[in-house]
Amino acid sequence: MKPILKGGVRILRPSEYEAIREAIPKIAHQIIMDAALLTGMRWVELERLQKHPEWYDSQGGYIYLPPEASQKKKRTLRERYVYLSSRGKAIIPLFLKLEKEIPSRVTWRENLRRWSESAGVDPIGLSAKTTRKTWESWLMASYPEKAVLIAMSQGHTELTAMKHYLNLPFSEGEKQKIKEYTAGWNA
Repeated sequence: MKPILKGGVRILRPSEYEAIREAIPKIAHQIIMDAALLTGMRWVELERLQKHPEWYDSQGGYIYLPPEASQKKKRTLRERYVYLSSRGKAIIPLFLKLEKEIPSRVTWRENLRRWSESAGVDPIGLSAKTTRKTWESWLMASYPEKAVLIAMSQGHTELTAMKHYLNLPFSEGEKQKIKEYTAGWNA
């Protein structure tokens, strides 16, 4: 199958995600990969979350990102709530227990490309943005009726979400697999 690219950034199919993840030799890097996917957060936000575990509300099942969490100048929302799926709620406590800081975006991109080649997955378009764009795409495929809430959780407008993340060429089988990852989102 052809890779899915949006704005030059790769959006992964579940089988591609799983193959790359399996090729990651260190458990800590697998946890980072899962946290990056299952939150859909910007890389800088993930770096800051690691330093501010108090942003995670385990009872509510969400992450509160205050204004200082993102440095993006043209952000839509100054602060937001990142809602989690059941898998996200399970991975964030593990992510917050990691002792080493997560790698830089450049190092992560290089790692992703190396792991994808080991997994036999075309590395085109892989970057630190891949998991974020993949997650929003998967949420839109699972919950199109919640487009506004998904967009707000990701820090986008509904128009951005619909222009970029709806109507991607996932097969019915892929959509079923995606729903395993997104199950329990905002529940």
